Amino acid sequence: MATPVAARRDLLIDDHDSKLAENVLESLEGPEGFLSVARTDAAAEPLPRDLGVLLQEVLRAVASGSTVTVTTTPQEVTTSTAAAMLGISRPTLMKMVKDGTIPAHKVGTHTRLRTEDVLTAKRARRERERAAFAALLELEDDED
Repeated sequence: MATPVAARRDLLIDDHDSKLAENVLESLEGPEGFLSVARTDAAAEPLPRDLGVLLQEVLRAVASGSTVTVTTTPQEVTTSTAAAMLGISRPTLMKMVKDGTIPAHKVGTHTRLRTEDVLTAKRARRERERAAFAALLELEDDED
């Protein structure tokens, strides 16, 4: 059974809402700050860490007047989608799968990748790029 997709909703935030978001962020600073959910008939419950981090990012965007887009990603993606997420060609992705650089599995005759594995590979690639850039800057500094 397919999960229903939420309809697009555009919410306009005014200066008052931006200030409230800023105040909430300030209250979360320090080791004791965390987001929680409360209902009138139950005690407040802390949110899971990752959800709290996501909501803090939304609050930061609201506080700064930025636009926020929240989407969902399936647990598994096709090779075309994974390649697009990584910013590489599909043939390059298939070489990575063949080499074992990124895990994949077959669903019938189709190759599928876990979204989590694709995002991990993307983060690793970004870290390698940052390290290479830092090394290049260091080399440039040594020449001066």
